Amino acid sequence: MIGIHHQERGKGYPIILIHGFCESLEIWNQVTEILSVNYRAVAIDLPGFGKSKPLASPFTIDDVAQAVGIFLKSELGIEECIVMGHSLGGYVTLALAEQDPKLVKAFGLIHSTAYADTEERKAARLKVVEFVKAYGVKAFIDSFIPPLFADKSNPQIPAVIQMAGDTSLQTVIDYTLAMRGRPDRTDLISRTNKSLLFLAGTEDSVIPVETVNQQAKSVSRAVVTVLQHVGHMGMIEASEKTAHHIGDFAAMQVTGV
Repeated sequence: MIGIHHQERGKGYPIILIHGFCESLEIWNQVTEILSVNYRAVAIDLPGFGKSKPLASPFTIDDVAQAVGIFLKSELGIEECIVMGHSLGGYVTLALAEQDPKLVKAFGLIHSTAYADTEERKAARLKVVEFVKAYGVKAFIDSFIPPLFADKSNPQIPAVIQMAGDTSLQTVIDYTLAMRGRPDRTDLISRTNKSLLFLAGTEDSVIPVETVNQQAKSVSRAVVTVLQHVGHMGMIEASEKTAHHIGDFAAMQVTGV
């Protein structure tokens, strides 16, 4: 048993939803409700988050992707699917698409990127590790979550803070270092013959629209969707639009329409 917790709704072609850093599968609740009308919507807790068991540390993003792939095939019986990853989940999605191209029919980066961390970003990751060691997870989460939203008074922010606050210190450290060490995967997206959905927010300061458009230019079958007045949390800030964009993208892959 891999020890990955999941929740699924609906029947049909499987769409796998992978959450971001310090989140859980609950971040997708509104999206899976809509997708379940036409698809088998499967949201997972990445190892160490939500109700999933952690991997032995240290680990890499590739290790996480391998665990997810084994879980999908051996425990859910999924041999082919569409995978959508938010932020950190996008890094896992890219690794999974590279590791197991037969499993991943098409994929999407939801407020995510194929770029590796810049040197500046790598330095910032180390500061996060130092901060959480010194002040704890809660202090980090309280400052980390609100800026992810375009509207800092969004009523969903307290719930996300509470969700994120359940993350263990070791999980925050392990994933921060794993993200810091992940490879650049722009070569993967530029040579893939699979369809790739990019979903971005006009107010996203983490993954700016400009970098998304730049990456999409190299992808032969790219679909770019930009959500207006949305930050880094489209699945919450614009859940219906996010779900419909994912569903429309999936329909093109499954039916060819």
